Amino acid sequence: MRCSADDPPRDLADAAAVSVATVNRVLAGAANVRAPTRLLVQEAAERIGFYGLGTIQSRVAASRPKYRFGVLLLQPHRPFYQNIAAALRRAVAEVTSAEIDLRIEFLEDLSPQNTADRALALAKDCQALCIVAAVHPIVTEAVAQIQARGVHVFALVGQLSATGQVPYIGLDNWKVGRTAAWTFANVCKTPGKIGILLGNPRYRNQEMNEAGFRSYFREMASEFTLLEPLSTFEASAIAQEMTEKLLAEHPDLVGLYISGGGISGALAALRSAGKTEKIVAVGYDLFDVTRSALLDGTMTLVISHPLDRLAHDAMEAMVAACAPISSPANLTRVVPFEIYTRENL
Repeated sequence: MRCSADDPPRDLADAAAVSVATVNRVLAGAANVRAPTRLLVQEAAERIGFYGLGTIQSRVAASRPKYRFGVLLLQPHRPFYQNIAAALRRAVAEVTSAEIDLRIEFLEDLSPQNTADRALALAKDCQALCIVAAVHPIVTEAVAQIQARGVHVFALVGQLSATGQVPYIGLDNWKVGRTAAWTFANVCKTPGKIGILLGNPRYRNQEMNEAGFRSYFREMASEFTLLEPLSTFEASAIAQEMTEKLLAEHPDLVGLYISGGGISGALAALRSAGKTEKIVAVGYDLFDVTRSALLDGTMTLVISHPLDRLAHDAMEAMVAACAPISSPANLTRVVPFEIYTRENL
């Protein structure tokens, strides 16, 4: 159906299942029309070819609240965080209830003081902030200062507070750790030693991953030996060195759990030692490096964030927090994780 220029607003009101008065208020840009109703009228106008569509679109755009959101991610050379940034930009483009100015910054220096300083600076011009950071008193104090200004803070990927004072958007890391443990217990041909690489135990997601991992073995597979975790400090070179150390000191190693940053270095060490398909290796997030490792057998399984879902939930939570009407008390969003093997790529 297409309307002509002399069609009355009645046609649009019927198509949108609203009153003519509501259509006239939308056309006039009246403030007393709810945002969902404006969108309903706009969609109906697009569907029937209403002659005043341009006016409606401009009125709807002008009525949307405008927010500036900040996101603080880790090192820009790491594909995982570049992929998160791309997913967040896609999610912003899909938001229809608000106009969002998204500012994404990356932390090269991961020290607590630099993290705190950058977060405080970014929050100055934002209504809401998503942060990926290690838990440290200096960072915790900065988050408290930001919240005291009335800026909403969300922890992305890793929790910043065990009490729920900082809403969290990410995986259930306890389940992630237990799922990784299940893989070793069921794929390793014989029980044996499993090496563990952590980026930094102050990242709460990595700490919870390890806790869930160990809990599974205590409960279900006590015949395995879990070695003490080695820190990679989120660096590929250190991860490679730590993996080489594990292989040299434990020639009977049957598995490697890569629970932190630097995964490319760990995979390089496995390849150079000729351990492709000889050691069960489990790590996180699907990108070019891990995809190649799955295909050539260096990795057995990848547990991955669903990035578009993560980004969508982050935008939804921040918009809800900033909405003028009362927001839900719990803004935490726990997203389901994805599992990849060579066979389902």
